[in-house]
Amino acid sequence: MARTKPTAIRREPSETFRRANGTDHQPLNGRTANAVVQNQAEVHGRHEHDRSQAGVWALAGCVGGIYASFLLWALLQERITTATYGPNESRFTYSIFLNTVQSTFAAISGYLYLIYSSPRDPNTSQRKIPSIFPSRAILFPLFLIAITSSLASPFGYASLKHIDYVTFILAKSCKLLPVMFLHVSIFRKRYPVYKYMVVACVTLGVAIFTLHNPSTAKKAAKKAGSKNEDASKMLGLFLLGVNLLFDGLTNTVQDHIFSTFRSFNGAQMMCAQNIMSTALTVSFLFLSPYISGTPLAGWVGMSGNGGELKEALEFITNYPAVGWDVLGFAACGAIGQVFIFLTLSHFSSLLLVTVTVTRKMLTMLLSVVLFGHHVTKMQWLGVGLVFGGIGSEAAYTRQEKKAKEKVKQTAAAAVREQDRKEL
Repeated sequence: MARTKPTAIRREPSETFRRANGTDHQPLNGRTANAVVQNQAEVHGRHEHDRSQAGVWALAGCVGGIYASFLLWALLQERITTATYGPNESRFTYSIFLNTVQSTFAAISGYLYLIYSSPRDPNTSQRKIPSIFPSRAILFPLFLIAITSSLASPFGYASLKHIDYVTFILAKSCKLLPVMFLHVSIFRKRYPVYKYMVVACVTLGVAIFTLHNPSTAKKAAKKAGSKNEDASKMLGLFLLGVNLLFDGLTNTVQDHIFSTFRSFNGAQMMCAQNIMSTALTVSFLFLSPYISGTPLAGWVGMSGNGGELKEALEFITNYPAVGWDVLGFAACGAIGQVFIFLTLSHFSSLLLVTVTVTRKMLTMLLSVVLFGHHVTKMQWLGVGLVFGGIGSEAAYTRQEKKAKEKVKQTAAAAVREQDRKEL
């Protein structure tokens, strides 16, 4: 941050000038002037240090919050989607309903987050809550990310009917690539060379870890013996590509909104996006019985009569345990989104995606520790590549900050010397 000069002191008669900040002052000359300049420099230095420390703690809090909430979120998600209920061993397969509950929770928590994060009016001590939709110009990009975030998961699940899970995981692990691709191609943003190297290193590490997973490797080997139709495979790759583009477009447009609408913060983003997403998914749930009879149903993986809302509610009524899991899943997702939008508003989507990818790695490592899975040497190589890439990025960032701080200190010293000469 560039040095901000203090407001210039207006020359006043001595009687008027005697009161400033509740204390008496003498005219600035000689030692008093030098003391004031030195005091301002010390205060400025302390503020810079405090801001730096606050930034470190904010980053640690955001990353830790994302890890904690989404690790529990993933545990509940796995239990909801894989556990069986009743004598018929039925499974909960209503993903749109699940996303609707989560976006509803997230919209409510987003509004509470917006209230809490809003500044107080110094005169009335009441919070000045900004509008969730501050202008018409912001509606289209918000509507766009509501669509992309709502459609990403269904397209991803639909692709699994045409391609194997290893291909799916490999592609999802490369989410960093579409984010940077969209930033470069659409917004003409340029990154330093080391950023591209970090992205390649992290993506390669996650891909190696996933590809050399013994269980998935065996499943892939079994499926390799059967021939798949080229049309089905191409359709699966297309659906998976749409899923990745939706994920990348969501993060990219969020960055664009924050850079274009400077006063729009993460709390407003969270609340607005989830309100729109809830409206879209609720509309889908009510319209799904009519969509199920059209060709679009096959593309999005819809099955049955399309009455997902009715079937999901009946399932929860018959098996209340899954209802509590759904509520816990939605709560963890809502809390996690608070930390996500905190990260987006203070940092960048590239950092967010890096944290998300490494969170997947941490989930794998915890699974190894808790459930005793075997880790191959190649998988440990993948772990080293991921954390080596992150460590190198941290080292480069630290060097850049040191260089910027040195420039700031030199400029501040020059300004102080100039002020001393003028006094």
